[in-house]
Amino acid sequence: MKTILSVAAALAVTSTAWAQEPGTFSAGPAERSSIALTLYQEDLALVRELRQLQLPGGLVRLDLSEVPAQLRPETTQLRWSGGGPVNLLEQSFDAKLLTAQQLLESHLGREVTLLREHPVTGALQRESATVLAAGNDNGAGAVLRFADRIETMPASPGWRLAFDRLPADLHPRPTLSLLLDSAAGPRSLELSYLSGGLSWKTDYVARLSTDGRQMDLSGWVTLSNRSGTSYRDARLQLVAGALNRVQESAPLMVRKASVTAMRASSAPVEESLLDYHLYRFERPLSIADQQTKQLSLLTATAVPVRREYLLADTGALEFGRQDPGVQQFKPSVWLEFDNRGGALGQPLPAGVVRFYAPDRQGEAQFVGEDRINHSARDETIRLRLGSAFDLSAERRQMSFRQLGERSSESGWRMTLRNARDEAVTIRVQQALAGDWEMVQESQRSSKPSAQSASWQVEVPARGSAQLDYTIRTRW
Repeated sequence: MKTILSVAAALAVTSTAWAQEPGTFSAGPAERSSIALTLYQEDLALVRELRQLQLPGGLVRLDLSEVPAQLRPETTQLRWSGGGPVNLLEQSFDAKLLTAQQLLESHLGREVTLLREHPVTGALQRESATVLAAGNDNGAGAVLRFADRIETMPASPGWRLAFDRLPADLHPRPTLSLLLDSAAGPRSLELSYLSGGLSWKTDYVARLSTDGRQMDLSGWVTLSNRSGTSYRDARLQLVAGALNRVQESAPLMVRKASVTAMRASSAPVEESLLDYHLYRFERPLSIADQQTKQLSLLTATAVPVRREYLLADTGALEFGRQDPGVQQFKPSVWLEFDNRGGALGQPLPAGVVRFYAPDRQGEAQFVGEDRINHSARDETIRLRLGSAFDLSAERRQMSFRQLGERSSESGWRMTLRNARDEAVTIRVQQALAGDWEMVQESQRSSKPSAQSASWQVEVPARGSAQLDYTIRTRW
């Protein structure tokens, strides 16, 4: 018996298959007169668009194409203007796209035509069959019933399938379908909806001066479009802040994306939006599906920076006898700056700040990164770069006395070392538990909280310094 189904190697759709159903018309990008995007940072966007339509009147189905595949149809809002009333009777969102497999599945139990040119005469051969099973994406494994037999794909080369119609729920692109009852005439349709697949984030680049006391700071907005459609000449707005949202369980498709970087002609305009902040870009923006695009958010030069060496991750000293031996630590390097003055003094969206510092040849080298939360104007921003290579510390318990059933006294020594060619100041912050008091200390401490004590210790170049303290604890 001759096999027939390499048929799936190509898919032929007859011209009549693309004909519109009676009473159905489409409105795509050509009818769109404007579009606006408001992007949030949690994979969410509000899309607002205006389409100019010529309604034929009566009961009609309007297919709005070029909408995102992750459109949330329950959030759709429609507003009509320019003519008589328009009654919306039914709305459906068709995200099932036209593919060979979907077309085969839509014809289960229906008759299709197999076509092949005769290899010698070139005559077109036709044979009808009923689809019993659709198979995989390219039709392999499909089962067809002929008049005198049942065969499966793949089959003999040269065969292709032809269909006499296109199912109403299959579209080349995601489509929002509206069943309307209205009078004939021109209308303006303002359409808005929420969609997944569109998001933004902020990244900052900080270039430190040679002495580390100043930096040039630039901020970039990275836009990501995985929505399933493209947007051309859209008005762009970004909302910074944590919105409360009901958790969705639908997974997102991750695909390879192209990246485009561009500098905006002017910085975005910032304004308050209830308890959030909104950034509006004046220049229209185009972003294709599966594209990542970057826009300049801010540029600030010669921003004063303060550097601090902090030893804080040493663990809490609790009541009772402790003799852990010698514990070794590395101070952390922290930078801080004030969000005020110059190009700063504006709300900074959350994001990652990456720091670069010049080497002796003047080449910028990466020296660390940290994440900032949403930061209001005039706030002080602190960022951790890493651990200081040339600074070290060790702590040991020097004494212990049990004063009573629920009290004790313990003495500690912190030795700080500096291998650099310049003196440094290390802030030692010791976490403490229970009801404590400082009995003795070699250097006066401060009390930043009820659970800690802090010292500013000067450590000479290529030298060391000692900090001794005794704590009395009651519990």
